[in-house]
Amino acid sequence: MRIGVRVPPCVPVPELVAFVQEVERRGFDDVWFPDSQLLWRDVFATAAAAAAGTSRIGLGTAVTNVVTRHPSVVAGAARTVAELAPGRFALGVGVGNSSVVPAGLAPSTRAGLRAGLRVIRSLLAGEAVDFDGVRSRLRDPVAVPLHLAASGPRNLRLAGEIADGAILLSGVAPEPLEAAMRQVAAGGTVPITVSAFCRVTDSVRLDARGLKPVCLSIAANGGAEFLAAAGVHVRVPERLPRLHPDLLHAESWDSAVRACESFVDDNTAELFARRFCLYGTADEIAARLTELARSGVSAVLLQHVGSYDLPRQLAADFAGRVLPALGR
Repeated sequence: MRIGVRVPPCVPVPELVAFVQEVERRGFDDVWFPDSQLLWRDVFATAAAAAAGTSRIGLGTAVTNVVTRHPSVVAGAARTVAELAPGRFALGVGVGNSSVVPAGLAPSTRAGLRAGLRVIRSLLAGEAVDFDGVRSRLRDPVAVPLHLAASGPRNLRLAGEIADGAILLSGVAPEPLEAAMRQVAAGGTVPITVSAFCRVTDSVRLDARGLKPVCLSIAANGGAEFLAAAGVHVRVPERLPRLHPDLLHAESWDSAVRACESFVDDNTAELFARRFCLYGTADEIAARLTELARSGVSAVLLQHVGSYDLPRQLAADFAGRVLPALGR
């Protein structure tokens, strides 16, 4: 099972590339860069710089979209990065929440996502595409694996049907994960990457407090029943706390945690951390990763909380304590 880490392009590119080089040296298999043009550096420019500065590690977008970026633009950018990192680049695409909403746009519909993915796949395969009566091709196409990030049943099935891989946003709780994997399989057989917040800790209860904005955001965006089915009960307010630019990408994560205190208590946060996230000792996390591999998961995408700092502690703790526990 491949092990990757999410790296937000939140610092100047030279500093970010140096961190990716460190992650590569530590033994991780992949780094994934999120795309949000108003929050971070451009995802494809970042991936290109990381490609030029590394030799082994896999690189991916987690995820870009077909709303702020026309599918032909996505295909051209993906081709460019893939040329810099032959066999190492994966194109992750999703509905585009943190890119589109701050720009006053709406996330992709399922139909729009399907159409955009088909255009990208066709262009990267060297096929001609009809753009409202204009037939065009991508010069010098390069094959790039296309991964679709999804959480709802329809997009999970779409991932199995049209993508080369699925990035599941449901966390690692066994029952919801198994249900999500069944939805993907209903569309087709593709590798599964599971995205999960991770922290190596001897005090899950203490560190789980930092997950309160994540928990509340999931519940408020249609996931309350999904969480409740696993015993995680969240009191969803009529309006989410107002933080810039939104709860999940707050400028001050401490402020976001405090704003969620009255809706997500400590017991709920701890249960969420234990059920849906990779929070615990190195041995506990290693055991859960072993279970994920046995269940058919091909890769994990580790996340830390917050949007504007690099996951230095996560990378150091995981490489120093969890990878040895996995025998790597």
